[in-house]
Amino acid sequence: MEIVELTGVDKTYRQGAVAVHALKDIDLTIETGGFAALAGPSGSGKTTLLNIIGGLDAPDRGIVRVNGADYGTMNQSDMAELRLQRIGFIFQAYNLIPVLSAVENVEYVMELQGIDKKERRHRAMAILDDVGLSEVYHTRPSELSGGQQQRVAVARAIVSNPAIVLADEPTANLDSKTGTGLLEIMRRMNEEKAVTFIFSTHDKMVMEHATRLIYIRDGRIDHDTHSG
Repeated sequence: MEIVELTGVDKTYRQGAVAVHALKDIDLTIETGGFAALAGPSGSGKTTLLNIIGGLDAPDRGIVRVNGADYGTMNQSDMAELRLQRIGFIFQAYNLIPVLSAVENVEYVMELQGIDKKERRHRAMAILDDVGLSEVYHTRPSELSGGQQQRVAVARAIVSNPAIVLADEPTANLDSKTGTGLLEIMRRMNEEKAVTFIFSTHDKMVMEHATRLIYIRDGRIDHDTHSG
């Protein structure tokens, strides 16, 4: 079963008088439980495609369906609710809240979902244990290493049991050992919890871990390969 279905998706940005065609007639389906990487050089359109899948950006033309929802029929409130309940995001810059501890950052999405304090604290601690951060529950982001901050971001993205996690260059600021460890954590979550992961990356290590590689060049899908 497909969790992502894109048909005829186009996206053009304006930079002054210049039109930049970020995506051109994209047809793409991604199966539930996938572990896929969108790869390609800078400016190829991969981050734009990830943002459209996540509902953070809208196509100029085409159909986008994610987790059974047709984006073209949804208002902003519906989209916000879908992102809150069904989509987890991992950003290159971590996007942690500096005044909150690690456990409070992980709890934040569950608080927005209305989950009671005792339950969200239990789940946040359990997921931090899963990603190897049981020693830093009450530590603020500024006191954590880059790898630890990214693991907090991963924990926050998956703690609310989303159907899909979108990760934009998740290893870009990490050394190879830390990045490998992070990918292994996400792969385990993918296998154990059947969470679909889609990465935007130009990191060869991420491409090697992915079971599907979708290579984008000049706004089009250049090739699409499955492995593992």
